[in-house]
Amino acid sequence: MSCKCCVMKGKVLIFSAPSGSGKSTIIEYLLSVIPGLKFSISATSRKPRGTERDGVEYYFFTPEEFKTRIAAGEFLEYEEVYPGRFYGTLRAPVDDMLNKGINVVFDVDVIGGCNIKNVYGDRALSIFIKPPSVEELRRRLVMRGTDAPEAVEQRLAKAEYELTFADKFDCIIVNDSLEEAKRQVFDNVNSFLQASKN
Repeated sequence: MSCKCCVMKGKVLIFSAPSGSGKSTIIEYLLSVIPGLKFSISATSRKPRGTERDGVEYYFFTPEEFKTRIAAGEFLEYEEVYPGRFYGTLRAPVDDMLNKGINVVFDVDVIGGCNIKNVYGDRALSIFIKPPSVEELRRRLVMRGTDAPEAVEQRLAKAEYELTFADKFDCIIVNDSLEEAKRQVFDNVNSFLQASKN
C-alpha cells in the first residue's frame, strides 16, 4: 500500500557548456546507459520544420502565445534569441514527469541552467562541461567544419562569457578525454540519483 506523500519524486539533471565542448555527445551517452531518464522538450516560437511534431521535438507556439505564457509565469527559463524568436522550458510538463518519479535531463544555456537550479535546488544536479582551453575549443569548432570563420569567432566570444558561469554549477567536468568525461559524468549522476533514494 502506498500513499501519494510517499511517492519518490524524480530528480533534475542540468547540463550546460560552450558550443563544441562535447555536451550533446555526453548527454546521449548518459541517456543510453542510465534507464528511466527523460529529455526535457523545449518550447519555441518558430514554425515546425520537416517532420517535426508538436510535443515531440518541441512545443510549438506563435510569438504571441509564447509571450502570453511568459507573462503567466509558465516557463522555468526562456530566451528571446532574436526579436520574436523564443526558446524556453515549460514548467508544467517537467513537474508532471517529476511527480511521476521520472528523472528529467536538461540541455540548456548557462543562464537557463542557473534558473532551473534555483527552482529545484537540492532536487537538481547542475553539471558544466568545460573544454580544456579556449584554443582547444577553437580547434574543435574549426575541425567540425559547420561554421564560417566569423561564426567560429562569435561562438568563441560567447564561450568565454559562458565559462565565467562555471563555478555556479554543482560540478565542472573538463572534457579533455571524452571517455574520461563520460565516466566522470556517469559517476556524478549515478551517485546523485542513488543518494536520492535514501
